[in-house]
Amino acid sequence: MEQRVCMIISGHVQMVGFRFYAKDEAKRLGITGYVRNLPDRNVEIMAEGPLDAIHKFISSMRKGPPASRVDDVNITRTGPSDETFPSFNIRW
Repeated sequence: MEQRVCMIISGHVQMVGFRFYAKDEAKRLGITGYVRNLPDRNVEIMAEGPLDAIHKFISSMRKGPPASRVDDVNITRTGPSDETFPSFNIRW
């Protein structure tokens, strides 16, 4: 069963390789979507994939890369959308 989630990750998550970490984890787990920095210094992730892969991905995002400090992960489960994701990308 496919699941789509939007995550807002707060803490020390910019300028620490978080987007590249998310992209690598998404690729490893077969997740599609995107990651981007937000102006408020948080990181936004839209992720879609099998439910078990999404759970593993969320767990990885709660840890983050070694230089990061994740304070909170706000997760919103979303329904299908017109936007499809052929892969997982970093958005600028």
